[in-house]
Formats: sequence, C-alpha cells, structure tokens
Amino acid sequence: MNFPKFLVADNTDLPEAVYIVHTEFPSFILNLENDEVKWLDDIGDESEGDLTKILEGLIAEAEAFYTREVERYNL
Repeated sequence: MNFPKFLVADNTDLPEAVYIVHTEFPSFILNLENDEVKWLDDIGDESEGDLTKILEGLIAEAEAFYTREVERYNL
C-alpha cells in the first residue's frame, strides 16, 4: 500500500491539536498546536549537522503541506 508523504490527523480527545504525519524515513508526527515532534524511526545513525538540516527541512515541508491543505479546504 502506498501512502502520501504527509497526512493530516486529529483526535477528538485532543480537539485543539492537529497533527502532520510524515510517512517516509525518518517518520514522525508533528503536533502543530505546540510544535512537538515524535520521531517514529531511529535517527541516531546520521551525522548531527546533516541530520539537523534534513529535519528542519522536513518540518518546514510538513508545515507548508498543512497550509496548502487548509487553503484547498477553504476554496
């Protein structure tokens, strides 16, 4: 089964939170309410400098994805 790179998720137990799930390596869940990130893959093998750039880029992509999705719903 193929999944998109990002998914939007929510839960009625935490009605204020909206989550972005990154389905590719390194997979993570980003809580847009408080910018908390839960890493689902072990990312300890990467060099710290390269890893920081990669992760910052992925989080920026996740936020851009969410903005695009919200704009599409509001059309």
